[in-house]
Amino acid sequence: MWTADALSSEARPFRRDVWRVVEFQHRSATMRLTDTLEDQALLEDILEDSKPPLPPSARNLDFLLFTPFRYVTYPHGSRFRRSGDLRGVYYASETVTTAVAEAAWGAWLFFRESPETILPENPLRKTAFSVLCRTERYLDLTLPPLGRDRKVWTSPEDYSGCQALADEARTANLDVIGYRSVRDPEEGKNAAILIPDLFRGRRVKDSQTWELLVRRAGVRAWCDLPALRREYEFPG
Repeated sequence: MWTADALSSEARPFRRDVWRVVEFQHRSATMRLTDTLEDQALLEDILEDSKPPLPPSARNLDFLLFTPFRYVTYPHGSRFRRSGDLRGVYYASETVTTAVAEAAWGAWLFFRESPETILPENPLRKTAFSVLCRTERYLDLTLPPLGRDRKVWTSPEDYSGCQALADEARTANLDVIGYRSVRDPEEGKNAAILIPDLFRGRRVKDSQTWELLVRRAGVRAWCDLPALRREYEFPG
């Protein structure tokens, strides 16, 4: 078990663009329900008032950036967030292809856990976007000495070790945890951003549209601009 003091001594600077993938229709749902832009804005305001409050430091962020800090996570938590923990985690990747690999696994997992759900005939459309993240309090789990516990940090299903580490990292006032992606066959790196204060510019930067075709054995993913192709096989 790594203590907060031990983790604090491993802090290092981090400055780079990180990528995340979301549903393509993140704004179009309310557009279909209204006749004018004014009506849509009013509906968005009503929906906003019904949602959980934002942390003060996230209120001036683009909604794509603040959303992970707003909602309670799944019953079993996520890799660096315990179930019921109100403190959000913004999961991102150092490259767009690693972010797409994570999204592909999530889409495939949804259908694997819903065997009665018919696989979509058409690909799922996703938006990938980047944002600049900068901190002096970055913890890299891929480097020594933390790298010696790689099996704990990269367990495909058991997140208890990572959740315990995140608790200590927050106590040590660390901002970002870097770790190897379990889902990316190229073993790219992910970043678990623990606080919303690190985004520079407060808005997203580059964006790409990706198509994900989900099949029982895996996912095919492609982007036209720029031209990128990936194929992922996942265990049944």
